[in-house]
Amino acid sequence: MYPDNSALLVDTYDVLKSGVPNAITIFKELRATGHQPVGIRIDSGDITQLAKQARVMLDAAGFQDAKITASNALDETVIQSLLKEGAPIDNFGIGEKLITSASSPVLSGVYKMAALQTDGQWQPKIKVSASREKTTLPGHKQVYRLYHRDSHRAFADVIALADEILPETIAAVNANPLATQTRVTLADFTAKPLLQPVFAPGHTADVPTDVFAIQKYTRETLAALPEATQRLVNPDFYPVYLTPKLAEM
Repeated sequence: MYPDNSALLVDTYDVLKSGVPNAITIFKELRATGHQPVGIRIDSGDITQLAKQARVMLDAAGFQDAKITASNALDETVIQSLLKEGAPIDNFGIGEKLITSASSPVLSGVYKMAALQTDGQWQPKIKVSASREKTTLPGHKQVYRLYHRDSHRAFADVIALADEILPETIAAVNANPLATQTRVTLADFTAKPLLQPVFAPGHTADVPTDVFAIQKYTRETLAALPEATQRLVNPDFYPVYLTPKLAEM
C-alpha cells in the first residue's frame, strides 16, 4: 500500500530466522519495481545483538541504506545503554515513556498570583507562608539566560522584574528560598529574555508552530547548556538567581 514508506516489523516470530529474511525478500521485490524500502523495526528481545546481526544481513543483501528502528518501552536510559553498546540503530520509537513519566506520572500545578495590572500599572502580589519555600516571588517578571561572551555557552538564568534593565555586573541572589544568603557576582555575559507572550488580549501571539522550527530551537537551546547539567546520572544543578531588586521586594 505504501511501497516507498515500508518499515517492516521483524520480531513477530523470529527476528533472524524469519523476520529479517522475509523483509529482505520483500525489499528485493520492491526494488525490482522501482521502489526504495525504508527499513525494519525491532520491538523485542536483545535489541543490541539483534540490531547488529540484522545490520550484517541487510548489508550483505545490498540494503546498506535500510534503516533499523528500535522500540519497546524505550526511555533515555535504555537508549543511552544501546548506544554505548554500539547498537547500529538509526531511529528510536518512543511511546509510553514519552507521554507518561514513570518516575513522576502526575505534574501538579498551582496558580499563584504574582502581579495584578490596574489601569496599565502592575501591582506586585505575594503569598506569605510560614514555610519559606512556599513564599512566592512578587511582581511582573522576566527570566534571562546568561551566556559567556567568549564561548556563547549558557551558565545561569536570572529572574528579574519585567521593567528592569540588567546591568553589566549583577550582584545576584540565589533563587533557592532556603539559600538566599548565597550571593554571586555575574559579569562578562550576554543576556537573552526567555519569557514570550502566548496569549494577548483577543488573540494568540505570534509563536512558532512549525514542528521542525520548534525542534531546531530545542536542539540549539540544549546544546548551549553546560554538558554536566545534561547527564542522566548525577547531573549538575543549573544555577538560577534573582536580581537584587527582585530579591529585596
